[in-house]
Amino acid sequence: MLDSTVQNQPAGAGFKTADDGFVWHEVVVGDLSKGLILICDHACNGFPEKYGSLGLPPSELQRHIAYDIGVDGLTRQLAKKLGVPAVLTKFSRLLIDPNRGLDDPTLIMRLSDGFVVPGNAEIDDSERQHRIAAYYQPYHDEIASLIDEAFESGVVPALLSIHSFTPMWKGTPRPWHAGLLWDARDRRFSDAMVEALSADPYLVVGDNEPYRGGLPGDTVDVHGTHRGIASALLEVRQDLIGDDAGVAEWCARLAQILPGIIELPQLHEQLSS
Repeated sequence: MLDSTVQNQPAGAGFKTADDGFVWHEVVVGDLSKGLILICDHACNGFPEKYGSLGLPPSELQRHIAYDIGVDGLTRQLAKKLGVPAVLTKFSRLLIDPNRGLDDPTLIMRLSDGFVVPGNAEIDDSERQHRIAAYYQPYHDEIASLIDEAFESGVVPALLSIHSFTPMWKGTPRPWHAGLLWDARDRRFSDAMVEALSADPYLVVGDNEPYRGGLPGDTVDVHGTHRGIASALLEVRQDLIGDDAGVAEWCARLAQILPGIIELPQLHEQLSS
């Protein structure tokens, strides 16, 4: 169990390592009493050595198909700024997508954005189960453990999942600077986030855009909706957080609004699942 307050830890103490030495996810330690847990499903484009690049050219691993550009830095900086815990993946979604249910056909992508993924093209059930057990499940277990620890300390936490999206979709510019995705069963957190971000007249904020929320089996569904805790999925446009300056700007923006939102008492009521 992680301590519920920020502590000085040995280097690497927050890294979780598989038998092959690959770091599958990382925990940024923070104060659970603050009532917020950050998660980052697509933080990294890494692979265990034995997988190489799944047969893809290196250039493809720098694109959205492999990870969400900018979210690793944004999640870390925001966790540090607010003093809250965060859980981040260290493996590419091309290996296995932790933001999909186990029965989702896109859990392991054989084809992504028009590219065949050679290392996924003919995997058998044994390999699928290995990736679930070695990479997918430990990440989800870590999130569940943090939520359990918060409950045990008398705190009902809110959950914020941080993602990014591409500026263009099939040749069409996306106008939103950011968007909040929500499940109709619980809009407490997302509605508060949309309202706070929309107070800035220079921002175009998507309300269940650029995607639709409520995907069965995704991370927010499993750890938020199904456990009755307030949760939201934030999408920030990648070109706005593609460098250090952009990450710092969005970290400052979110750090300004989130403390007030997290103080809302309705965000710390556990609903019947």
